[in-house]
Amino acid sequence: MDRLLKDYRYYLRMERKMSPNTVSSYCSDVTAFLEDYGSDPRKAVSADIEDYLASKADVISKRSQSRILSSLGSFFGWLILEGEREDNPCDAVDHPKLGRYLPEVLSVQEVTDIIEGVNTKTWQGVRDRAILEFLYGCGLRVSEACNLKISNIYESEAFIRIIGKGNKERLVPVGGAAIEAFREWMAVRPLPAAPAYDDYAFLNRFGKPLSRVSVFNMVKKNALDAGVTKEISPHTFRHSFATHLIENGADLRVVQEMLGHESILTTEIYTHIDTATWQKAVLSHHPRG
Repeated sequence: MDRLLKDYRYYLRMERKMSPNTVSSYCSDVTAFLEDYGSDPRKAVSADIEDYLASKADVISKRSQSRILSSLGSFFGWLILEGEREDNPCDAVDHPKLGRYLPEVLSVQEVTDIIEGVNTKTWQGVRDRAILEFLYGCGLRVSEACNLKISNIYESEAFIRIIGKGNKERLVPVGGAAIEAFREWMAVRPLPAAPAYDDYAFLNRFGKPLSRVSVFNMVKKNALDAGVTKEISPHTFRHSFATHLIENGADLRVVQEMLGHESILTTEIYTHIDTATWQKAVLSHHPRG
């Protein structure tokens, strides 16, 4: 069984080119199922998958159940490719019906309060303010902020180059507030701990790139210090960025490109534009509306 999991992990990393986080998530889901199942996965049937998901129904959300089913479907699909099975038992299992997911969004004033409330008397504060400006000003994922390179920030052109999910690149405009905050940070940025870290935009006190967890903690601390009691994370700034753009008339396709979404449906859900808004927009612009 260990060999199967090792080979499956290699397949996800090398052939599917999945990110380390996604690979870890898929393998964790598969490992948990196999430990619970306790038998040869080549013999698993749809009823085994359904029973496993049913056993989790009271302790995990439908969204998590759906993710587990996707992970298992990928694993059994790989077994078919390897000639270990002839069918995928997940094909006959329905995904749980998910409600519309509307993540928390900050108001413009709340964003302003958090960013302007950062204590910039220390170099860490100067750095944190710059990170917040990029999270909100460019709609970055936390991993994109952690991995942002100095060489990919084009100050005079007011663009940054982002390497997003699946190693896909995109150019995102960056505003004056973020550029100014970045310049102030660069003036106090500590020396990198090693040449390998020279190009990383944001460093910790050890001169190494920031971790996702440290950015999560920083965001929560500064939100609380600003009196914002909503349950937020770095992703909240990304969502607020998209929401505020849409509310101020930005084209959904443009927002899709800036967020790096493959499907515009993802962007539509992500920015919680309701049906009535779409209907009004279409009918008001159609020649026979």
